[in-house]
Amino acid sequence: MRLLATKQLSLSLKDRLIQHGFSIVEQSFIKIKALSIPKKEIENQLIFTSQNAVKIAFSEPEIKAQLEGKNYFCVGKKTKTLLEENGQKVIKMTQNATDLAYFLTNNHKKEAFSFFCGKRRRPEIENLLKENNMRCQIHEIYDTFLTPKTIDKPFDGILFFSPSAVSSYFKVNSINTETRGFCIGKTTASALDFYTKNYSIAKEPTETQLLLSIYNYYLQHHAQK
Repeated sequence: MRLLATKQLSLSLKDRLIQHGFSIVEQSFIKIKALSIPKKEIENQLIFTSQNAVKIAFSEPEIKAQLEGKNYFCVGKKTKTLLEENGQKVIKMTQNATDLAYFLTNNHKKEAFSFFCGKRRRPEIENLLKENNMRCQIHEIYDTFLTPKTIDKPFDGILFFSPSAVSSYFKVNSINTETRGFCIGKTTASALDFYTKNYSIAKEPTETQLLLSIYNYYLQHHAQK
């Protein structure tokens, strides 16, 4: 089975896919660029919803010094791991931004937050906090640029990891009825749904669950033939 990954995969995921008999082509459809970070007040409660934001924030010595010892709230296990690897304490991790927003409004309504994020982001957190009259300082520290590329060869499956990658892919490509989409999470799937209904969603937004969704689909697909 030939798979197209719309970003560079971790060596672990790539190796496991190959071990299961899949061939992989990796092609990045988005590019992340760090932005100059304006000086703003940083609250004691911090929100991170992406690994990119963690990597960029902690790569800036001046910003990093102001992040030490704060309380962290994040989306995704990998984001949590990166924060902990940088010596920070994660109070709460959820699988998506909506769940985190509801947790914050239900449990930390009197707190003020700093949200480190990209210019392209889901609006749930800041909108819900605003609706509940909670202060949330936005720190846009990176931007996401679409880098669409024409794909001429057919693939049995395409791996999508973000709504931006979905948008970038379909700027210059289409998907046929024989090609299965595989999404890391529900937000990415909602973007893909505009272009095809032929897709699977990982039960949790992790590499292991994405691998299982790919493996189980093709196992079932070929068993029916």
